[in-house]
Amino acid sequence: MTISTTHRPATDLGRLLRKHPDRVQAFEQSFGTAWVMYPEADEERCTAALLLEVDPARLAKAHGRGSGDASLSQYVNDRPYAASSLLAVALGKVFNSARGGTSAERPELAAAAIPLEVALAAVPCKGGPQLVRDLFAPLGWEVEAEAVPLPGFDKDSRHVRVRLRGELRLSDALSQLYVLLPVLDDAKHYWVDIGEVDKLVRSGGDWLAAHPRRGLITRRYLAHRKSYERAALERLLDGAETESHVDEEAAEAETERALPLHRIRIASVLGALREAGAASVLDLGCGSGKLVAELLKDAQFTRVTGVDVSSRALEQAERHLRLDRMSERQAKRLRLVQGSVVYRDKRFAGHDAAVLMEVIEHLDLGRLPAMERVVFGEARSRIVVVTTPNAEYNAAYGMKAHQMRHADHRFEWDRARFTEWAEATAARYGYRVRVEGIGAIDPEAGTPTQMGVFDRD
Repeated sequence: MTISTTHRPATDLGRLLRKHPDRVQAFEQSFGTAWVMYPEADEERCTAALLLEVDPARLAKAHGRGSGDASLSQYVNDRPYAASSLLAVALGKVFNSARGGTSAERPELAAAAIPLEVALAAVPCKGGPQLVRDLFAPLGWEVEAEAVPLPGFDKDSRHVRVRLRGELRLSDALSQLYVLLPVLDDAKHYWVDIGEVDKLVRSGGDWLAAHPRRGLITRRYLAHRKSYERAALERLLDGAETESHVDEEAAEAETERALPLHRIRIASVLGALREAGAASVLDLGCGSGKLVAELLKDAQFTRVTGVDVSSRALEQAERHLRLDRMSERQAKRLRLVQGSVVYRDKRFAGHDAAVLMEVIEHLDLGRLPAMERVVFGEARSRIVVVTTPNAEYNAAYGMKAHQMRHADHRFEWDRARFTEWAEATAARYGYRVRVEGIGAIDPEAGTPTQMGVFDRD
């Protein structure tokens, strides 16, 4: 694999990769040796090459340990000659710092999008050139992909020659390659366990949640293990607006290049809580803990309680928040509990603010009165913040009438219906409410998310 830039001075690529252009460096892997070298390096253009020399005997020994596989295919295969999961593993280790987006020497450059060109001579691809385009084009790449011909045969091989051009952060480009190379091949060389879910979510960042082919990516990356796939999608989609019904144009619109919608939503909720002067916050339906994590970063919020009906979601929140590594002082500010917004719970009381972020649409309409009694009548926080999708905006995603963004949504309201519900609920329980939009504004459809901020004197 080669990766090039024309950002001047181009030799700064070596500083971002933390590999000096004047040296050839070797990195031992369990299956061979990875080499980094620079075929060209001047002020105008710089190219770094990652060359992986695979030792078939070492690979077979590592792969066959405990597998009982004694077939000849262990030794005779395309692994030494094609960019597959082996190259992805080497890329992850050799360029670990660059993939993390850190650079002590050039921090501003590491955070900036620069012109990049990636070339891969032979990638095994189950899906051909079109799948390469489907996976990389939505991420902002200009894609050239062509099948590699089989000499002496009237057909092409399963391998594809790939060239990508675009302006991206180097860390984003490396993370995308790290995830998508094994997806193209659909045949990882190592055993896949639950730890791969964490690696996928961490490496996928925000781009994977909005990707139109995220289902295929998740399925192949996790070696078609359905339980892992479900766990990964739950974590990726928690708080993310683009769901299974959203097509490619919708995903690109929602990503908004600068900041994904779920981040804008979290920022809006935090802004409302800060403006209200809340110190203790109850996050009802906390999922994997994205809002909780942001609350803990702000010293204003001295007590945070995360609640979810799903024990699996709470386990994911513990991992996401790194509860086992959290300092004692920080841990004292946090409490994670299992509970439901439709059942009276004494633990919900005593908080300055309660948040239901993308929660109410998952309730049957007949259970909304129970939720209202529990949250507004029993818990009775001084501030209540509610966000929910704006059904009118679905048309901007290219969705059909009455189509909802997620299979688990029981309803999605337009702006008039949400305002009607918010004002009636506020009047019934002695609150005032203001309704505002979150996200990019469409002149006709409004914003993708609507938020109600309830307060009482």
